Amino acid sequence: MSAGKKFREALKEESPLQIVGTINAYQALQATKVGHKAIYLSGGGIANASYGLPDLGMTMIEDVCIDIRRITSICDTPLIVDADTGWGHAFNVARTVKEFIRSGAAGMHIEDQVAAKRCGHRPNKELVSTEEMCDRIRAAVDAKKQLDPDFYIIARTDAHASEGQEAAIARAKAYVEAGADAIFAEAVHTLKEYKEFTEQMSVPVLANITEFGATPLFTTEELASVGIAMVLYPLSAFRAMNKAALAVYQELKDKGTQEGVLNTMQTRMELYDMLNYHAYEQKMDELFSKGKAK
Repeated sequence: MSAGKKFREALKEESPLQIVGTINAYQALQATKVGHKAIYLSGGGIANASYGLPDLGMTMIEDVCIDIRRITSICDTPLIVDADTGWGHAFNVARTVKEFIRSGAAGMHIEDQVAAKRCGHRPNKELVSTEEMCDRIRAAVDAKKQLDPDFYIIARTDAHASEGQEAAIARAKAYVEAGADAIFAEAVHTLKEYKEFTEQMSVPVLANITEFGATPLFTTEELASVGIAMVLYPLSAFRAMNKAALAVYQELKDKGTQEGVLNTMQTRMELYDMLNYHAYEQKMDELFSKGKAK
């Protein structure tokens, strides 16, 4: 079963499907062990965590593919990836899709901002025309056919903030017509507005429930009540990790010991259990013992 097919199966099994952000391979293992059926790699997260940069379109396709491969090589939970604006014109978008599939991704979302993009929950976003975004989607849909026809393409619209709800819905309808498998309505404010999206779309709609942004932290039950099919939590664990790490660094600087924050740390055995460390060690012992026997 292809990665895209696995994601489509997960979408059938859980409603709404929670898609949790995993900034690296270890987090992907953690999310999988908890029982999540779909995971996510944020473009902003890659810029922040892998390169120490803000989310302003400064990372490139191979920067993303490196982290896709790291995750999918160790975890088979279907991975949705942030493709930003697709890194260029139609041929670039097609290449993005092919490279993502080859790297093991199950799907991606592509947005209607200009190339010099901004975080979806920041002001002064600029959008391309509906026609240009539809060209991006058509290129993406065409590119997936030979490698993984089930690769899931989500069209994100940032129009709600700059053009209003009516324009955002009109754009979303055009994106569906161009071939998008689902719609990502970014920075929506109310359940009523989500309901207006879901009632007018013929495909699933994704809600981005990111912290400290424009959208309230609606529950899965609330979102299900208005027809949302997917709920994205792009950087929740990453934010928690960052604050915990900073507290440890500060404790070491202030007190010269980590003893006061041990209770916030994962133990060595918990780490080993997550990594299945002892199975690797036993395999190593087995291989070495065979070599000695000869």
